[in-house]
This record gives sequence, structure tokens and C-alpha cells, in this order.
Amino acid sequence: MPVSRAPGVDRRLFLASLLGVTAAAAGLSGCAESSAATGSEGASTAPLADKVPAGTSLKIASYQNAQELQLKLAKLPELPFKVSNWLNIGAGPDVINAFRAKSLDVANNAGIPPIQAHYQGFDAKIVAINITRKPNYLFATKPGSDIESVDDFKGRKLAFSQGQAQGVVLLRALKKAGLAYDDVDLVPLTSNQFLTALQSGQVDIAPLGNTQAPSYLQQYGSKGARTIATDVVDLLNLLWAPVSVLNDRAKAAAIAAYVPQWAQSQVWQYENPDVWNQEFYVKTQNLTLAQAEAVTALANKPLFPPSWDEAIAWEQETADLLAEGGFVKKFDVGELFDHRFEGIAAQSVPAEYRK
Repeated sequence: MPVSRAPGVDRRLFLASLLGVTAAAAGLSGCAESSAATGSEGASTAPLADKVPAGTSLKIASYQNAQELQLKLAKLPELPFKVSNWLNIGAGPDVINAFRAKSLDVANNAGIPPIQAHYQGFDAKIVAINITRKPNYLFATKPGSDIESVDDFKGRKLAFSQGQAQGVVLLRALKKAGLAYDDVDLVPLTSNQFLTALQSGQVDIAPLGNTQAPSYLQQYGSKGARTIATDVVDLLNLLWAPVSVLNDRAKAAAIAAYVPQWAQSQVWQYENPDVWNQEFYVKTQNLTLAQAEAVTALANKPLFPPSWDEAIAWEQETADLLAEGGFVKKFDVGELFDHRFEGIAAQSVPAEYRK
């Protein structure tokens, strides 16, 4: 039986709200240009260069400066290319827009943004994968709410971003609870709008990252806001890049050189929670040490799979789930993976961090 569309959600308006006016104007031409330039075969199948050519540079996403700080604190070897810009950008829709504008070469996201990019006609590929085994998100209620479990979501307004990890966590949680999309009211927002929507009562529920929950409860817990834990996992933490970048032999080599340090810096963070708590959460995110320690206690152990089979299967399930609701068209997600990079991350970390 096909899954019903959420009431009041027009797919075209939904997409426009996620892309924004600028992307709607510039992105469509970028989409056509990308498809024409790269062709249907996608990323180049030429072997990766053994050495990064001199003068190569990359523009890398570093949301809240986390990736740049990880590399600095881990004291890893100097990258064999220039980072021309570390961009404070993390939300999937924002990353796609930056890819379109050619202001970003490689980004760190969850599994759903590459699916959304494909739906929009933009060619990009996954180049590295970190498997997530524990939930990174939970559900937060608006102040004064009587909602206590996912079963209580029926008939409520839920913040939903179809192009971000929070969106797929919500859809999977609804499916697990036996709730159809037409049992709830999905309100199209991006994750950077979730807190404001909760505070104003625009939505009853929003998925929040584990790092966001402490400060939200500190501010609104006394006013009746609460969090609802979920065991739904957003399995993939990944690196991805536009096909136009991957078809550039020099930039592809630079990304191949970046992947090991991306993996090693995550291992360093996991193994040095006390330093990370102070240098990142306390100094840059304004959490108390106790809040930082609570967040770190929920951290996933990094796991970099030598084979991407499990990741591809999970990505297919996610794409199918979105297709059931009419959010995207059904397709084979295998084309989202650039297998030239498969195993690079796993080979760069100790055995205990290989899945």
C-alpha cells in the first residue's frame, strides 16, 4: 500500500523552501550544466593519482570549525595540498547550494544529502564513510507539551527537513512506531530553523542533535520542554564531493589524501574526550563541562568499513523510504558512490576502528 502524503505539504513548495530563492535561480542552471559536463557516467573511473600535483587546493567544509580544530589538535602531518578555505557550513541543503556555486569542494554530511542532491539533478559522489552505531539525535518537544513518546506524535506538527539527517531519523521513527505520513503534519523546515520553531510553538516536535539538547533543556526545561530518546540510527557519516571536482585529477588526488586525515582526526577526538570537551564544547560551543561530558558520553566510536556494502544497502533503504512518501523518485543509490576511494579511510586507522 502506498504511503500517504503528509497533509498540507506540497512537494514543489517543500523543495523550494529547502533550496531557497537563490538556489532556485542559480541551481537549476547549475544542475543542467553539471549533467551536461559530466555525462551520465558520473565520476571519472580513471585511477587516482599517486601524488597530489603541486598547486592543488581544496575548499573544505568545517562546520563550527570542528574539522579544522580536529586536525590542529591531532597534530597530523601537513596536508599535501592547500586548503584555500575552511567553510563553516554543515546543513545538507546549504552544502548542495555551495557545491552548485563551486564555492565548496568536499563536505562532511549524513547519508540523506547525497540522495537529495541526486533528486535535484546535481551530480555528486560519496568518497568516505564512517558507520554510526548509536543515535546522534533525539526528539525535543515545545515548551508545555504533553508529548512523552513517539506514539504521541499522531496528529502533531513535526519539524521535517527532507534533505537532512534529521528528516530520515524522523521518518524511520514514524515507521517503527507504525505511524503513516498522513497521521502527522510534517512542517517543512531546515535544521537551523528547528530551535526557533520549537520555541515559538510553530511545531510540537523537532529532531535535535545530541549536542543541541543540553542547552535547549537548560533554557526551556523549566517551561515544560522535554526530550524523547530514540534508538533510530542515522547510519552514515560521510565525505562527498561534486562529480565536477572528482573529475579533476588533481583535486581527486587531494581528496584521496584528505580522507585519511579526516578519519584519523575523528579517531583522535574519540580517544581524547577531555581535550575535545574543553577545546570545542566549552570554548567554542559555550557548554558547561558537565554538559560537554554528557554529550561525549553519547559519542559514537568511529568505524570505517573496508567494504561499503552495508552503507549502500542502508542508503538504498533510505532512498526507498523517501520515495514511498513521494519526497524523491525511486533510483539505484549505487551511482552515488565513487568506489575508487573505497577502503582508503579504513586503511588509515588502527584495526579496532575498521568495521
